[in-house]
Amino acid sequence: MAWGYGDIFRARHAARLLVGTLVGRLPNATATIAILLLVRAEGGSYRLAAGLAAVYGLTHAVGQPLLGRLVDLRGQPGVQLPASLLSALGAVLLALVGTDPLPVAYAAVAVSGFFAPPLEGGLRALWPSVLPHEGQVHRAYAMDAVAQEVMFTLGPLLVTLCVAVWSPSVALLVINALGVLGALSVVTSEPSRAWRSAPREAHWLGALRSRGLLTLLAAFLCVGAALGAIAVAGSSYAEGRGGGAVYGWLMAAVGFGALVGGAVYGARPWAGAPEPRLRVLVALLAVCYLPLTLVPGPVAMTLLSALAGVFLAPALACAFVVVDRHAPVGTVTEAFSWLVTTFSVGAAVGTAVAGPVVEWGGARAAFAVPAAAGTVALLVLVVARSALAAVPRAVTVTTVAVGTVENDRNGTAEPGFSNGHQA
Repeated sequence: MAWGYGDIFRARHAARLLVGTLVGRLPNATATIAILLLVRAEGGSYRLAAGLAAVYGLTHAVGQPLLGRLVDLRGQPGVQLPASLLSALGAVLLALVGTDPLPVAYAAVAVSGFFAPPLEGGLRALWPSVLPHEGQVHRAYAMDAVAQEVMFTLGPLLVTLCVAVWSPSVALLVINALGVLGALSVVTSEPSRAWRSAPREAHWLGALRSRGLLTLLAAFLCVGAALGAIAVAGSSYAEGRGGGAVYGWLMAAVGFGALVGGAVYGARPWAGAPEPRLRVLVALLAVCYLPLTLVPGPVAMTLLSALAGVFLAPALACAFVVVDRHAPVGTVTEAFSWLVTTFSVGAAVGTAVAGPVVEWGGARAAFAVPAAAGTVALLVLVVARSALAAVPRAVTVTTVAVGTVENDRNGTAEPGFSNGHQA
């Protein structure tokens, strides 16, 4: 594993793109936590906090595929950087006004969510132009999922640290300033400036005309709901048991568990089609959500939170390959952005459901929501397995920095770059 990841980091631009993307995505990764802490600090209810977080998630969900399609059509810098600045302005407005007046707070959250730049999908579109071999691209997907969990581990701790030292409003400002700097680092890089999507068939549905992609998105909508519910349930659990510090550790533990799981998953190549493996990983993910309903003491709960995250990064890394197999040619950024969207919508639904559940039945009842959502995700993959089994056959040409690679998507193994990017 170590030498495989080392080869990726030794590739020119790889470290800059990965780190810049992770830093640029910090505002989105910590939005739910930051909003919850801001609302609670001003005396607002969980229902209000869940509502604002849901608005952020829903507007983010709408913006990602639209911005992703613009990136496919017009390139990365002209879309990513302006979007990052507008998103940060929305967060600044929220930090300044708080929850009063409430309509302004909702508008600020909506602007911040809608214009969050599609850096995640953009990075996965860039990997084939940076890495010369398809095996390295697959390993980069796994490394991408692992590195995300570093962000999801450190992000909550950074927010809670800023809150402890200053305030939730200052935390919002710091996180979004870092986000703009991360986006700037990515879009000024040579691969980002040179990248162009492959020619695409004109179709109003874009990437969504793929049945396999639709099935995957439906399943990961439920995974996103589980994560959104955990964020709210964890906040409720922490009250009376140490407050924000305990909450930060619980959320960081979920990210740390995913980091460990993703690192182990990425340590070896995987033969065969990824779709059956994805069903197994989602099943294990759902099973690991169940122990959270035991709500033991903070130390044991932190360990259970880490267990709940173990199969998240492996499931994501496998899903990235599935997206690449099923996305129509020329829609790679949009397709990956739709995966981000399902998480945002799912997280919004999860937070919206968990908020009232907390007020009705407490943390124990709220922790039952992710277990149920994980089970539904598995059922989707099982019931619609025929859609994922039908991998579109297409021959595409990918031009990368070291030459041209011809790929045949035939479903016999995890294929290489199937969406024809030009560097």
